[in-house]
Amino acid sequence: MSLKKFKPTTPGQRHKVATDFAEITASAPEKSLLASMKKSGGRNNDGRMTMRYLGGGHKQRYRIIDFKRDKFDIPATVKTVEYDPNRTAHIALLFYADGEKRYIIAPTGVKVGDTIVSGKSATPNIGNAMYLSDVPLGTVIHNIELKPGKGGSIARGAGTYAQLNARDGRYATIKMPSGETRMILTTCLATIGSVSNAEHNLVVSGKAGRSRWLGRRPRVRGVVMNPVDHPMGGGEGRNSGGHPRSRNGMPAKGFKTRSKSKYSDKFIVERRKK
Repeated sequence: MSLKKFKPTTPGQRHKVATDFAEITASAPEKSLLASMKKSGGRNNDGRMTMRYLGGGHKQRYRIIDFKRDKFDIPATVKTVEYDPNRTAHIALLFYADGEKRYIIAPTGVKVGDTIVSGKSATPNIGNAMYLSDVPLGTVIHNIELKPGKGGSIARGAGTYAQLNARDGRYATIKMPSGETRMILTTCLATIGSVSNAEHNLVVSGKAGRSRWLGRRPRVRGVVMNPVDHPMGGGEGRNSGGHPRSRNGMPAKGFKTRSKSKYSDKFIVERRKK
């Protein structure tokens, strides 16, 4: 997939950078794998705004993704690679040999017609789901489970991947997308390869309206608020600000908020780089 720039025929086109969607092979989703999505606009069950800067956006339908990859030893054929409005990665539609259809997160390099399988019989080919106990050391992986059978929760965003560095007893040592090195049970599943749409981070929307299409409303800076609304608000003229902190007074820029007695500390070999 490559990026395309636009001629500055309008102010919104001048700096716009978009993907060319060359990998996408279908324009309509599989109807049996769709679910409705209700927008809250940031309001709770009383109708009160509890999340700011949400609202509007184009109507979307949720694509049901198979994060568990629990159809073991049944080969599947990649039928289409599709766009998903609910995530940055592309998705792939699989037709299993027993007739079932499922969506998975599309790995980089997967093509229509490829055969994909999961379980003990899988080989370390792109798109196959394997137990960490069977994945060769040094392999690039994504959609990694933290708990066996729960479904993949790590490295699911566009272009992300982790790497299997070592195995010791019940645990595998994995370098995460953040740079953190962590131990995960070898009975957890992971998918071979990196996530598709790696150039997503280079996309430039070009105009504020595209954020509104995605359901994002304008975000107001704390320093332009009144003192009653934000700790950094108020002041005459340009005399405003103070120490960077959140609306609730929590310091920003370097203040550690992680619990000192968090249960998962014992699984973290090396913390992420700042």
